[in-house]
Amino acid sequence: MNDELIRESFHRQVLQRYQTSADALVLDELGLCHGKCRADIAVVNGSLTGYEIKSDQDSLERLHEQIKAYSAVFDRAIVITGTKHRDPILAQLPKWWGVIVCDQGRRGGIRFAIWRRAQWNKRVDPVAIAQLLWKAEATEILEGLGEPSSISRQRRSLLYERLARMIDLAELKRRVRECLKLRKNWRHLAPLSPSGD
Repeated sequence: MNDELIRESFHRQVLQRYQTSADALVLDELGLCHGKCRADIAVVNGSLTGYEIKSDQDSLERLHEQIKAYSAVFDRAIVITGTKHRDPILAQLPKWWGVIVCDQGRRGGIRFAIWRRAQWNKRVDPVAIAQLLWKAEATEILEGLGEPSSISRQRRSLLYERLARMIDLAELKRRVRECLKLRKNWRHLAPLSPSGD
């Protein structure tokens, strides 16, 4: 059971209802915190949910950093793992994270079982949520709030901080979800830079 097989089965068995919903978006490899990490799967609907896949073949080396990035952004976060890593992962996860354990049947099919239900994250970081926006999207929102068009010349990092200060968290999350759902071209040609320029 590798990541690819788990992902494909999870999309088909669990996420199908979101993929057919007009009000939801399912994404693979959503960049978080300016590319410091990527969420394996993200579901955008009335909230943001992130899924991290840890197959039995994976290392848990980066899990600590992934937990930090997911916790900054997602309303709910869930690890999908095999039995090998279940207990070490549970020992590291915040209590609000969910855990789904998967195993492979005799015929090769993968079964998913909820081991621990995800709870609501009460400590998201408004700046990290704003960082999900492209610069043009952040600029458009700020201009709509009355900022001058010259604001587009500022660095992205400053735009995100300004957005996080100007809009209350619930409204910021709503606007970011809306932008993600409306976005047509999901991949920029240039890679994201950690400095935010």
